[in-house]
Amino acid sequence: MIDFASFAGFIGQILVFIVALLYKPSVLLGLVLASIENYGNWKSKMSEDMKQAALDYHEFPKPGKISIELSTPAQTSRDLALAYSPGVAEPVKAIAANPEDAYRYTGKGNLVAVITDGSAILGLGNLGPLASKPVMEGKSLLFKRFAGVDSIDVEVESESPQAFIDTVRRIANTYGGINLEDIKAPECFEIERTLIEQCSIPVFHDDQHGTAIVTVAGMINALEIQGKKIEDATMTVLGAGAAAISCSKLLILAGMKPENIFMIDRKGVIHSGRDDLNQYKAMFAVETDKRTLADAMDGADIFLGLSGPNLLAPELLKTMAPNPIVFACSNPDPEIAPALAHEVRDDLIMSTGRSDFPNQVNNVLGFPFIFRGALDVRATAINEEMKLAAAYAIAGLAKEPVPQEVLTAYGVDSLELGREYIIPKPTDSRLLGAVSAAVAKAAVDTGVAQLPYPANYPLNSVDDI
Repeated sequence: MIDFASFAGFIGQILVFIVALLYKPSVLLGLVLASIENYGNWKSKMSEDMKQAALDYHEFPKPGKISIELSTPAQTSRDLALAYSPGVAEPVKAIAANPEDAYRYTGKGNLVAVITDGSAILGLGNLGPLASKPVMEGKSLLFKRFAGVDSIDVEVESESPQAFIDTVRRIANTYGGINLEDIKAPECFEIERTLIEQCSIPVFHDDQHGTAIVTVAGMINALEIQGKKIEDATMTVLGAGAAAISCSKLLILAGMKPENIFMIDRKGVIHSGRDDLNQYKAMFAVETDKRTLADAMDGADIFLGLSGPNLLAPELLKTMAPNPIVFACSNPDPEIAPALAHEVRDDLIMSTGRSDFPNQVNNVLGFPFIFRGALDVRATAINEEMKLAAAYAIAGLAKEPVPQEVLTAYGVDSLELGREYIIPKPTDSRLLGAVSAAVAKAAVDTGVAQLPYPANYPLNSVDDI
């Protein structure tokens, strides 16, 4: 469930943004970048003027959103002799003798490729690899802005999943990590699984796992606030795609019982009597007499929507258990509008994928810092323990006092853990230190790290990298 954060707030606060541009550019940058994950919502609301502003943003002052910068001097003839011929021969020979020296003499260790086939671009569908390039550049921008990770986009034209796998595998050694993006299900499952097996660097499909990590983080706090235990909670999941399956798997790892999860696809509840399930849905087939969304919602503690707009009727919300938790993450329009949900139930916690409502599930809370931690210990994979550690770190941060810079960026006087604040805001600079440290430690503890826990951790800013 990757999509760009809503620019509706941008439209409503344009004068504030202009002032920020003049007097507080860092605040403006934070606001813009924090919203970049929810394009679908922006698209549905912005005026024609804003559409042109979007095109201008991508075209000027020069096309695109990322560029290459030099990291060493290149002014003198000696500089150039060291950078290229003849000096470059020395690191070449060193790497040939010891491939690990690529991390010592090149930028490999801080370089992530954002790779797609363009088959599931945001909420826009399969528009092809080239059309996805602005999204992939946007992802690279977020990597650099929030975690100091160098990132380059790679759009692959492939006639089959296997062709995509072969292409990525052959270029993988160029990078320190691979972020798969906007690849449709169910192909994305096999693509990621195979690449993890065949590559010696972290491969991470953010549409699946980034969404899951941030969802679990919010769910941990929501359960605590509502007085519920994860091992006792029952959850209805509307949608059975990549994000729904990944969220459910990580929640199970966090303590939820598989038999308490009722997943629903287009044909109804996924139960053990069905013979039409693929291997990914079959993992969630349960023994139950529930067959419809209405059946599954009756008495449920949690509703997790990763499906489509306006699919949860208020009448069904009324049948949930006391103090329900509703994560309606369809974009641009959630499964039920927050105003309607609160009108029906005054005891619920509501979360969406939109930035113009509280408790936004935004992947930017996770992926930049997860890769930061993985890269800094040279992890060979991002395993389940690392994902869960990231979720707990994000959840824990919401319990701490919120910095003034975050309050200023969002125009509020205070934020504290409660029904309208279960998860940190994207511009919270503490995410860098908290999440990267948790991920790095989990990598070391589980044996996938090739370097020890970094001496400069926890990071306070990208300047510490």
